[in-house]
Amino acid sequence: MYILNFIRGFCMALADSVPGVSGGTIAFILGFYDDFVNALHSLISNNKSGRIKAFKFLAKIGIGWITGFILSVLFITNIFEKNIYEINSLFLGFIISSIPLIVKSERKTLIDNQKNIIFLIIGITVVGAMTYFNPVTNSGNSFSIKYDNLNLLFIAYIFVSGMISISAMVLPGISGSTILLIFGLYAPILNAVKQVLKLNFDYLAGILIFGCGVLIGILVTVRIVRYLLRNFRAQTIYCIIGLMIGSIYSVIMGPTSLEIPKPPMCIKTFSIIFFVIGCTLVPVLEKLKDVLKNKEI
Repeated sequence: MYILNFIRGFCMALADSVPGVSGGTIAFILGFYDDFVNALHSLISNNKSGRIKAFKFLAKIGIGWITGFILSVLFITNIFEKNIYEINSLFLGFIISSIPLIVKSERKTLIDNQKNIIFLIIGITVVGAMTYFNPVTNSGNSFSIKYDNLNLLFIAYIFVSGMISISAMVLPGISGSTILLIFGLYAPILNAVKQVLKLNFDYLAGILIFGCGVLIGILVTVRIVRYLLRNFRAQTIYCIIGLMIGSIYSVIMGPTSLEIPKPPMCIKTFSIIFFVIGCTLVPVLEKLKDVLKNKEI
C-alpha cells in the first residue's frame, strides 16, 4: 500500500503544480477522494487514534506529493514561459477530458437533482468574474514575491491567495494552480520555490507567507468541503463542474499574467497536439486506478 499511496501523491502533485486539473480531481479519478478528505478531517479532529491513522495515510501520500512537486517545479519553470501556449493547450485537454469523468461518476446524483443546475452557472460565473476583473490578467502587470517587493497589502494578497488556492486543490474541480494563475501568482510562486531550492533565500519570506495561508486554508476548507459533500452533494458537484468549465477561460487568459505578459491564447497559438495529449492523459489515469486496485502493492 505504501507504493500505491506514493503514486497517488505523486500524481496529485503533478496536477497541483499545473493549472488545469486539481489534485482533488486526481484523487477523485483514482478513487480515493473520500478517504483523502476524511483523513484530512481526522487529522484535525479530537480523536487521537483517528489522527494517528490519518497521519500514516497522509504521510505516504505526502512523500509522493513532495517528490512530484519538486520535480514539477524544477522542470515546469524552465519551459512554462517559453512554451506557454503549448502548455496551456495541454491544460485545456486536462480540464475538458476530466469533466465527462466527473459527470459519469456522479451521474445519478446529477440526474436526480437537475433543479440544482443553477449552481453550475454560479461556478462558471465565479471563475469567469475572478479572471476578468483580476488586476493582473486585466492590466498586464505581474508580481515577484522577492523580499524587496513585499509590503503589507501584498503580504495580505499572497496569504489570501494561498488560502484560496489550497481550497481549490482540495476540491475535485478547479485547480489551485489555476487560482494562482487567475491571481497572477502562478509563475512567481513556482519561481520562488525554485529559487529557494537553489538556496536563494530572498524569496523565502514570500514562500512562508504563502505557506501560512495554505495551512489556514486547509483547516477551514476540509471541514466545509466534507460538510457540503455530505449534506449538499448535488449542489456541490454542479458547482465543481461549473468551476471547471469556467477555468477554461482562465487558462486561455493565462499568458497575460506572465512576468513578461503575452496575448491570450487564440486559434493561431492553440496547439492541437498538446490538447490531444492532455485529453488522453486523464482517461489513462482513470484506467490506472483499476490497475492499482487489482494489485497488492
